[in-house]
Amino acid sequence: MNPQFKKGVLELIVLKSVRDRDMYGYELVTEVSKVIDVNEGTIYPLLKRLTNEHYFETYLRESTEGPPRKYYHLTAAGILYGDQLEAEWNEFQERVCRFLKEGKHE
Repeated sequence: MNPQFKKGVLELIVLKSVRDRDMYGYELVTEVSKVIDVNEGTIYPLLKRLTNEHYFETYLRESTEGPPRKYYHLTAAGILYGDQLEAEWNEFQERVCRFLKEGKHE
């Protein structure tokens, strides 16, 4: 997949993935990878930025498999931002699909 396509939609996929339930970083990498191929080096800086922008809150939860895990929880601002991104994405992809179907390549 074109890296620019992935970069453009990654934030939306991350926000939507955490909307239904809180997730820790590696779990989120696994979830997002079901849609687009990503690695930890891509996800963690994005999580840090979204947390700094107050779209996520974090908390630690004990793990039976090692040290406590940092979980990401979507804030009210994060929900609104995710909804806005989704609306923009839907409009964007509809316009692109319509253009491609009409075959106007003049």
